[in-house]
Amino acid sequence: MAAAASDVPGVSREPAGPRLDRAAAESLARTLRAVADPTRLQLLSIIRSSPDGEATSGELAERIGLRQPTISHHLRLMSDDGLVVREQRGKFAWYSVAPDRIAEIDDLLG
Repeated sequence: MAAAASDVPGVSREPAGPRLDRAAAESLARTLRAVADPTRLQLLSIIRSSPDGEATSGELAERIGLRQPTISHHLRLMSDDGLVVREQRGKFAWYSVAPDRIAEIDDLLG
């Protein structure tokens, strides 16, 4: 007969942390879907490591080596989730990580 979890050294039946309520779980799932793509993770990393914490879609396309429409698609998905903020300045759209999500993104990117 197998030992119960509480009988195994180092294994506890106590919860590891607070349980997610439905709204928090849905929010986390949206964020995970938004970043569950290597290109999006690269975009976030490049934006965060930029000198002013922002970059244009053209700069991002050049740095990653993808066409601008592809980059714009990824940026729109992240913008829809509230991960990035778009600011139009003249002909260029500048993207930065949303101020209220910076800590979350920094934790994610490690």
